Amino acid sequence: MNPRCVLTLPGWQGSGPAHWQSRWEALHGYTRVEQHDWQRPLRGDWMMQLEETLLACDEPAVLVAHSLGCLHVAAWASHSRNTHRVRAALLVAPPDTERDDLRALLPSWSPVPLPLLAFPARVLASGNDPFCTPKRARQFASAWGAELIDAGRCGHLNADSALGDWPQGHEQLLQLINASADLPGQAASLL
Repeated sequence: MNPRCVLTLPGWQGSGPAHWQSRWEALHGYTRVEQHDWQRPLRGDWMMQLEETLLACDEPAVLVAHSLGCLHVAAWASHSRNTHRVRAALLVAPPDTERDDLRALLPSWSPVPLPLLAFPARVLASGNDPFCTPKRARQFASAWGAELIDAGRCGHLNADSALGDWPQGHEQLLQLINASADLPGQAASLL
């Protein structure tokens, strides 16, 4: 698999240089799905950016989403006719944008999109994420048809969590990629 077809999808305000997504891009050559406005994220805008990026990939992509990026994947999957262009998705720390405090900040992201995803997915959730309870993370994973992995008590699994290169998260990604290679029509992993 071409590392450029591993697409990172940061959440609200993007992922800074100390964030594991940025570090994985630098270490492994993964590609960030850029947005026009990281500060005022509009669901439709973000979905269009993902669609265009996927259409430019020469093979099915693997999505690596953090926070609002997880809802970005779900929203895109609920509308796109190109879900076959995704091999798998790692969804890390999905936020509950139906909470009053987040709904006010991110009005176009409520309700949380809950489609059954057409590709293998894993949700990594922290037991003490300030933006999503473990119960809501379980509900999201169940609705999306995703495997739920307990990432421990690491906050929002972002730069503030001091994960560095986050090898445990990357191992989850590699396992997901390799498991998806066993599915019909999927090529073997080269990562």
